[in-house]
Amino acid sequence: MPATACHSVLLELSPPAAWAKLRDLRLAPHYVPGLTGCQLHPGPIEGLGASRRVFRKGGQWLDESVVQWQDGVGFVLVLHKASAGAPFPFREASFSYALQREGEFSRMTTQMHYSLRGGRLMEKLLGKAFNKVVRQIAENLKVYYENGISQ
Repeated sequence: MPATACHSVLLELSPPAAWAKLRDLRLAPHYVPGLTGCQLHPGPIEGLGASRRVFRKGGQWLDESVVQWQDGVGFVLVLHKASAGAPFPFREASFSYALQREGEFSRMTTQMHYSLRGGRLMEKLLGKAFNKVVRQIAENLKVYYENGISQ
């Protein structure tokens, strides 16, 4: 069973306003730590089958492809390196974004599901780091969505 890192933040945005931003897959470099750019792959720009390549400092890159999509609610991205599968140290990894109405605002929940090549021991050793990254993505997303300030 994969490990999970999860964090939730309240967005002071209506669900339609939050979804208008979330559905744009090109915005990730504004809130995901360490990303320097993003390029959509040919094909759909949103919805099932949409895919992007995100870039990090030093020329590193990662592909993220939409494997689940629910309009107005969220989506799940599988993380991979082209057709080679999940990048090291992952055996498999996915990241999800989910919106839920909370009064007049929206609650955003970010989650990463993963299993590591080193098994449970590696998951235990790296779990805190993954929790920190997932929390930082959610908190950076909140600042960017509400104020337009890239993190």
